[in-house]
Amino acid sequence: MLNIRDLKIDPASLGTKKLLVDIAPAYGYKDGRRLDTVTGYRYIVALPEHGLEKLGVKIEGKQLLEKPDGFAEVEFSGLEVFAYESQGKTQVSARATGISLVNKRP
Repeated sequence: MLNIRDLKIDPASLGTKKLLVDIAPAYGYKDGRRLDTVTGYRYIVALPEHGLEKLGVKIEGKQLLEKPDGFAEVEFSGLEVFAYESQGKTQVSARATGISLVNKRP
């Protein structure tokens, strides 16, 4: 039987702009229990083309950006978007290999 975790969502469907609004540590898990070990960071972005709904994008390793004062437009490298089921509901999550600020030219 097909598992929902096996389906990938096209990252282009998130829209062209991703606005970084927050950064939170991502912890490791073992046997379904959260460990005290930080394994990476979750970059929370608001999606203007989806009514500013938020999506957390996990990147393993050290923190790559500082939390913006307000928001900052970013782009991700190696972005993967996927669905999973938790507590009987379908959720959407994402992971990437990198993040960078989008520089606006005057």
